[in-house]
Amino acid sequence: MQSIFEEKAKKEILFRIEKLTPQSQRVWGKMEVSQMLAHCANAMLLAMGKLKPKRQWLSIVGWLFRSSYSSEKKFPRNVQTIKGGAVTDEKDFLFEKDRLISAINEMHQGGENICTDHPHPIMGKFSPSEWGIGMYKHLDHHLRQFGV
Repeated sequence: MQSIFEEKAKKEILFRIEKLTPQSQRVWGKMEVSQMLAHCANAMLLAMGKLKPKRQWLSIVGWLFRSSYSSEKKFPRNVQTIKGGAVTDEKDFLFEKDRLISAINEMHQGGENICTDHPHPIMGKFSPSEWGIGMYKHLDHHLRQFGV
């Protein structure tokens, strides 16, 4: 499975992000493209420990889903996000695009040392390798959501 720490994977994700426009339409889900960019940037900040949400009640069964985070299998459509993870307010496309690209570059450049040891709010602690794979999968999931 690819990881955001791999140069090839990072370049592929950034190439796909560049294909997005403010008019990009979702294939599934509820978020508009600018909201999706904000959501993905927030996930990157979570992986780097810059956002530290509290554990959620689903964490009691989170271990059931933990292996899917870094497995070869893609995330299913319309999978539920963490509480507060969905972005519902209006966002500026260019600002959120730049914020996401900056977060991807920061995480990639920081390598595994940049990853948090703070537990994921549902699935618990991840190793740096799991964070890298999970962030790639998360970005891939949402870029597929918008057809890129």
